[in-house]
Amino acid sequence: MTTPLVPDQPPLHITAERREELLGLFTRSVGMGLDFKLQDSVFRARRRPFELRDALLGPLPEEGSPLEAVFDEFVRDVLPDCKNESSPFFLGFGDTGDDVAALCGGLLSLFTQQNLINQSFDSPSGTFVEIAVLRWLRELLGYRNIPVERTESIWDVGGCVTHGGTLSNTIAMMLAREYQAPGAMDRGVTDPSKLSIVVPRGIGHYSAKSAMAWIGCGSRLVEVDTIDFRYDLRALERALREEAGSVMAVVAYAGDSRTHTIENLRGVHDVARSADETVWLHADACWGLTCALTDKLSHKIDGIGSFDSITVDPHKVMGIPYALSALLVRDPARMRMVASYSDLIMQEDFAMGQTTPFIGSKAWMSLKLWMTVKTHGRSGLAAMVERRLDTTSRFIELVDASPRLLRLNDPDLTAVAFMYIPTDVDLTDPDIDRINKANQAIHRRMLAEGAWHLHQFSLPDRGTLRRGATLYPLRFMGQNLRIEERHLTGVLDYVIALGCDVE
Repeated sequence: MTTPLVPDQPPLHITAERREELLGLFTRSVGMGLDFKLQDSVFRARRRPFELRDALLGPLPEEGSPLEAVFDEFVRDVLPDCKNESSPFFLGFGDTGDDVAALCGGLLSLFTQQNLINQSFDSPSGTFVEIAVLRWLRELLGYRNIPVERTESIWDVGGCVTHGGTLSNTIAMMLAREYQAPGAMDRGVTDPSKLSIVVPRGIGHYSAKSAMAWIGCGSRLVEVDTIDFRYDLRALERALREEAGSVMAVVAYAGDSRTHTIENLRGVHDVARSADETVWLHADACWGLTCALTDKLSHKIDGIGSFDSITVDPHKVMGIPYALSALLVRDPARMRMVASYSDLIMQEDFAMGQTTPFIGSKAWMSLKLWMTVKTHGRSGLAAMVERRLDTTSRFIELVDASPRLLRLNDPDLTAVAFMYIPTDVDLTDPDIDRINKANQAIHRRMLAEGAWHLHQFSLPDRGTLRRGATLYPLRFMGQNLRIEERHLTGVLDYVIALGCDVE
């Protein structure tokens, strides 16, 4: 016997009879989210981990509560400590997740509940929206698409949508492994010493090393020296000659994870192909996708279309809510090297579950990007990027004009790495340890106070202070379209004030 809902209790399942009441609940949810994104502050509260633990970890509820009461609890106990990357005071990263069209796409993907693992009954139209998105990304990055009328199966698409750049990079390394050691999917890796990868020293993303471990190749990296955060091409050529027969892939960063410097992709391609025609070339363009969106930057990724695979993260550069990444391959047929076959995944022409390692049931993440591209068009995306570049240029001017700040990179995109220099430091003979400690202390204070946010990481010095020294700079990003002049001057005044306190 079915127990009827209490009349004054919010419905827990969708019914036509209570449509208006449901609409009110969903409208309130959207309103809470919108108010959160529009708040100026990064955090409304800054409780310590053990305080949050004690407040939020409780026993499984024996009885349910009205949804309105759960809303109230969420707003009171959870939301204040949530980080708001849409805040113009959050200046250290680019994942704003505030594009209106993408947010609408995210909501619609939740409501429509399409599963991109199969096409015929799980996601009849959603599959082709995802294919369209992959084709757009391929076109932007210089890969050739098979004509629509000849696109007869998933093996003609040349890519897959994933949950993030780490997964996209891992699948790329699987492809490299299968290309160099055919059959490893079936028999396992028999000689990992033949399956190392080449990365730039000190600026690579952790996903490359992690991927190697996850796919059974160990974590043997061949690190090559850099010049201005790009491969030293002579050192790359030397490393490939010395490691001949043991390298399965060369990884190049079209926007590394620290300064977002765009690699000399044409140069890396030519050196690698000259040394070993069979080595797999992978471009991590999770940040560099920005360059494909405007003619002002497109020259920076010249040559990327000659790489065997590319990863992109639209959630990093297009204001799309988490998470949305994609792996693209130059030769679509090569996705067969890492295909999954099961009677649980229909062996139909467009079942995308065959080309998504590590993923089973898959949400319709690509709808967010489809909505964004359809709404902005290429010209609108270009205008968005160019506005961010203008913001970054202004920030560079302010940093360079300050006697207490020192810039460490010449930005290709919107990332500016800089350091506070204590007043008693002689730049002709800099005390690197003192400079690092001051900047680390500044960052700790910034995190604890939560009023502003800049990112921090280790970075090999290109020669600004002492070539090769490990520095711990602060990083600004000009991604947020809500940034105004007052935020640029405000965060630098704040950094300098904290620096003076540290001294």
